[in-house]
Amino acid sequence: MSWRIGSIPYLNVRPLIYGIEDQVVSTVPSQLAELLHRGEFDTGIVPVAEVLRHDQYDILDNVAIAANGPVQSVLLFHREPIAKLPRIAVDTSSRSSVMLLRILLRLVYRNEPEFYPRPTGAKLDEHPAMLVIGDDAIRCAQLTGSWSVLDLSTAWREFTGLPFVFAVWAGQRGVFKDDGLRNLLLTAKANGLANIEKIVQATTEATPEFRREYLTRSIRYDLGVAEKQAVAKFQQYAVELGLIPARGDLRYVA
Repeated sequence: MSWRIGSIPYLNVRPLIYGIEDQVVSTVPSQLAELLHRGEFDTGIVPVAEVLRHDQYDILDNVAIAANGPVQSVLLFHREPIAKLPRIAVDTSSRSSVMLLRILLRLVYRNEPEFYPRPTGAKLDEHPAMLVIGDDAIRCAQLTGSWSVLDLSTAWREFTGLPFVFAVWAGQRGVFKDDGLRNLLLTAKANGLANIEKIVQATTEATPEFRREYLTRSIRYDLGVAEKQAVAKFQQYAVELGLIPARGDLRYVA
């Protein structure tokens, strides 16, 4: 059977689609979320914010893109104190990261700055603050300049004591009852984690040392008890701040 599987073109996803790259379609997280919501994919690696917005998905258990401390690829670059920032250019391709930033700004820094889309090709020196995600964030972090950097995963960990879950395999209701699809995705993850060094050598972001550290220490690929607690806490804050509607419990399928 053939499934419609969506993915995102970032380094941190490579271990989850190892060996099945020819079976997935890649696009930016926000676009993938829209396509999955419209039913154009059976499953996709989507920002956790998408799952919290719409009560139409099941979540594949035991798989996530998460971090328990510095993630190194979801970064706020800023030249003024965060509590005083008036405006922030945000990468709208990741809804989870934008929502996480709003929560941290409101609850930790007591600030509600204006968010506006980060222009294509924007440079860090052209804006008072900029949220950058994915491989772009990795590249920007290698630059030197007169800005400070907040790692959003680190800030969340310091605020809650929990890891942060950025993305999950979400599927249309009931799709993960198919043993073939579940086994395909779980096997891809197992093979990817067993072949991290091959992924490191086959990719070009930053240095091999950074890629190895990033994929083995910064990113966590499990969705366990602590990660589910983190998703529930993220949902709680987002509802309290009016960022998403209240809804029932999430459905995890093992």
